[in-house]
Amino acid sequence: MFVVNYRKLFFTLSILLVVGSFVAISVYGLNFGIDFKGGSILEVSYPDSRPEAESIKVGLNNLDLGSYILTPFGEKNFILRAREITPVEKTAIINTFSSNSTVQITEERFNSIGPAVGTELKNKAILAIILVVICIVLFITFAFRKVSHPVASWKYGLATIIALVHDIIIPTGIFVIWAHYRGGEIDMLFITALLAILGYSVHDTIVVFDRVRENLRLGGNSKTKESFIETVGTSVSQTFARSINTSLTIFLALVALYFFGGEATRNFAFILLVGIIAGTYSSIFVASPLLVTFERFRKK
Repeated sequence: MFVVNYRKLFFTLSILLVVGSFVAISVYGLNFGIDFKGGSILEVSYPDSRPEAESIKVGLNNLDLGSYILTPFGEKNFILRAREITPVEKTAIINTFSSNSTVQITEERFNSIGPAVGTELKNKAILAIILVVICIVLFITFAFRKVSHPVASWKYGLATIIALVHDIIIPTGIFVIWAHYRGGEIDMLFITALLAILGYSVHDTIVVFDRVRENLRLGGNSKTKESFIETVGTSVSQTFARSINTSLTIFLALVALYFFGGEATRNFAFILLVGIIAGTYSSIFVASPLLVTFERFRKK
C-alpha cells in the first residue's frame, strides 16, 4: 500500500526526471553517429602500444576534416569518426596515424555511409520505436479486454504508454549528458538498447497488471470485497520482490558487460543499465499507481 498511498510523490519524481531529460536533450542535443547522419568510420591498430591521442589530433587538425571524433579503443586501437572521407583523405589519415610510429599500423575497418542512407536509417529507427509502442499497447488492451471494472481495459494500455514514454525519455536524457562529457553517439546500438528496454519494461508491467486482474477476479468472488486502491496495493506488494530480484539479476549481468565487455559495448551496456532502473521504477511506482489515479478521476 505504501507505493499507492504515496503515488503523488513518485509521480513528481518521474516528472522531474522527464523534464530534466528534455532540458538535457535541448541543451546538449542528440549527437547522432554516422549511422544516422552519414560519414565515415576508420579503425586502426598498432602492433605494440599506441601513441597519445593528442599527438594524433595535431596531424588530423591539418587535414581539414571538419568536426571529428577520435576515440581510443582497447589497448592498441584508435577509432576515427568524421564526415565522408575520400580515398585521398583516407591515405593522408593513415599516414597521420603512422607518422608518430616506427612500425606499420593495420587498418581494421573502414565504413562510409552517405547522408541519404543515414537519414533513411534514422527515419526507420524512429518508425520502429513507434510501431513497437503501438503493438505493445494494442496487445495489452486486447489481453485485458475482459477487465472493464472499475478501470476500462484501454486505460491499462494508456498507463503502459505513459510508462514506456518515461522509460525512453529518461535513459535518452541521461545518455545525452553522458555522451557530452564522456563521449558517445546515438547509433543503431542505442536504438537496439531502447527497444530492449521497451520489451523489458512492458514485461515487468504486464506481470503487475496481471496480478491486479487476478486479484480483481478473486475479490469479485469473495464476500469481503477490497477497494480498487487496496487491490492495486496488494498486487504491487505481491510482485515487488519478483520485480526487484529479476531486475537485480539483469543489472549485475550488465555491470559485468560494462566493465569487462570492452569499449564497443560500453555505451550499450550503460544505456541498458539506466533503462533497467527506469523500467523497474515505472512498472512499480508509475504504471500501477496510474490505474488508481484513473479510477479516482472516473468517480469525480
